[in-house]
Amino acid sequence: MKLSREVKTGIFAIVSILLFILGYNFLKGAELFENENIFYAKYKNVAGLAPSAPVTVNGMQVGKVRDVYLATNKGGEVIVEFTIDKDFQFSKSSVIQIYSSGFIGGNNLGVIPDYSSSVMAKSGDTLAGQLQAGMIDGILEKFTPIEKSILATLVKLDTVLVDVDNLLDAKTKNNLKQSIANLNKTMASFNGVASNMNELFDENKDSMDRMFVNLDVTTKNLAQFSDSLAQIETGKIMSDLSEAIAKFNSIAAQIEQGEGSVGKLLKDDALYENLEGASKQLEQLLQDMKLNPKRYVHFSLFGKRAKTYDAPEN
Repeated sequence: MKLSREVKTGIFAIVSILLFILGYNFLKGAELFENENIFYAKYKNVAGLAPSAPVTVNGMQVGKVRDVYLATNKGGEVIVEFTIDKDFQFSKSSVIQIYSSGFIGGNNLGVIPDYSSSVMAKSGDTLAGQLQAGMIDGILEKFTPIEKSILATLVKLDTVLVDVDNLLDAKTKNNLKQSIANLNKTMASFNGVASNMNELFDENKDSMDRMFVNLDVTTKNLAQFSDSLAQIETGKIMSDLSEAIAKFNSIAAQIEQGEGSVGKLLKDDALYENLEGASKQLEQLLQDMKLNPKRYVHFSLFGKRAKTYDAPEN
């Protein structure tokens, strides 16, 4: 059988409503598919008891708090609605006590059974409510150190404010006002400089663009030059340089030992003295040729007999 679009839409709406109800009750802590009884209790002060808080008997959970609300009468009482499993039976004279499960854990609801009565509680009954003795005082005691700390902080803050007020006398206030005024002037000047800089950048935008383009080209050239340097065989150059230095050291050692022409010239004293004598004789010869040229050179155009050479007195 083919269902129409309207039937499908109706089924989808019903399922959505059921899922919404189930989700809402789940978030509230209600168990829809378990057998449970509903009870009520009245209190002057519930001390922060919240819905979904557990209901326990001798520390074992037997139910949950469903709702907490004010009574309709003018007495200012608070009604606590809670559920308890049907498997747990207790007398109507039992007391429902609010107790603390810890400073962080919050408050719970506890059932104090009265086994002396034979009248059993039924679903819908309103039972006697009780607040654990000293519970409010205990909460106040826990907050007392915080209160003292806050008061001490306020006293210190008041002292600091008094000191600040004493520090800010009329002269200091005037100086502070003048400093703020000067700071405002400085900020105004800075804004003017920034505006001028923006105008300068706008006017020279083309030049700056060209400068950055040239800088980019220069960077690329430097990168190419670096690549060229990287391709140079530095190892071979260093090897050749080391070999040349070794040869130079060998030649220097040979010269130092007097080997070769340069070594003999530097180390042979006789050769040095011969060179010095030859140089001296050559100097005398040149001097004599300069003083007596006729003694060495004779020239006659008509074939005359050469005159005899007369040695000078000196």
